[in-house]
Amino acid sequence: MNNVKKIFSIRDLENLSGIKAHTIRIWEKRYNLLSPERTATNIRTYSISSLQKLLNVTLLYNNGYKISKIAKIPEKDIPLMVREIVAKHSVKNHAINAFKLAMINFDQTLFFNTYNGLLSEYSFRDIFTDVFVPLLNELGLLWQTDTISPAHEHFITGLIKQKIVINTEKLQILEPTKKEKTFVLFLPENEIHEIGLLFVNYEIILRGYKTIYLGQTVPIESLVDLRKYYDRLHFLSYFTVEPSKDKLDRYVKDFTTSINSNGDYKLWVLGHQVQHFSQNGLPSSIRTFDSIGELVSAL
Repeated sequence: MNNVKKIFSIRDLENLSGIKAHTIRIWEKRYNLLSPERTATNIRTYSISSLQKLLNVTLLYNNGYKISKIAKIPEKDIPLMVREIVAKHSVKNHAINAFKLAMINFDQTLFFNTYNGLLSEYSFRDIFTDVFVPLLNELGLLWQTDTISPAHEHFITGLIKQKIVINTEKLQILEPTKKEKTFVLFLPENEIHEIGLLFVNYEIILRGYKTIYLGQTVPIESLVDLRKYYDRLHFLSYFTVEPSKDKLDRYVKDFTTSINSNGDYKLWVLGHQVQHFSQNGLPSSIRTFDSIGELVSAL
């Protein structure tokens, strides 16, 4: 059975397009821009074609077209105008909408076609920074407002992870050129948000360093043995949800006691939880970063 989402509420359209529901209603009433159906209780519902049209209209609107002019364009010509704009300067914005549609319909073919179209003009790093990061930033809101389900989020993040891993593998066939430090990348126990760490791994390898990627939910005690094999280790982690705010101090103490009692190793940390660290109380061997860009600059 093919149960892709085909019916959307006006709130779904607002969340996916960024156009306020009130504005969408005005566009409907004044310009007949969309033709919703209504339930038995008189609630507007919209088809996938209406969503596609609104996303195209939004791209035109955000590129300087007045809504009164857009309303006069024959419907069959709107996609053509969108493609012209995309060809000139807005391919990345269009791609975000295409990836949203791929996510809504669990359509990996649309995902791959959109990604390959971007790759013909942009580097993987540009695609990740300018397209995937804004898309990922929207996922939380879309999930919280029930526009998408956790399954949608897992689907799209799984495909993005594939692209990071594929591009990382291309770099790993080369021997590291910088030997002064080795990075151990891991997520703490119960932390599963891996995309940021995967991309940091890509960036570090790109710059010639050796990395040891351990992945999700790694206990501190599992890191101890690495000290037997490498000197000048830099442990690097991404604290998105875990450790929680009230457990950060304990994590620092446990890491220092188990791994770094002599201060020989470094711990670099990114992620949402970094804001809760007390910088004055951190050991000198622990460093926090507000962004991947900041960390990359420190390499």
